[in-house]
Amino acid sequence: MNKLPFGKKNYQWMISGVVTLIIGFTIMTMDKNPHGFGFIGLTLGPIIVLIGFVIGIFAILHTPEKENK
Repeated sequence: MNKLPFGKKNYQWMISGVVTLIIGFTIMTMDKNPHGFGFIGLTLGPIIVLIGFVIGIFAILHTPEKENK
């Protein structure tokens, strides 16, 4: 009997959220302007990081479906 707190889909969503966070932080470091004050460092990167956090929260709050046997 499987007693894991989350289902397979929850873990897949969590992994995609972490990958999105890593991509967002990487994009923020790629800005060529001093101290990251360009569009990529101030706008695009933080939006992608925010999306990653939203995906992570969704993964935690999503109720796994019961398997029909």
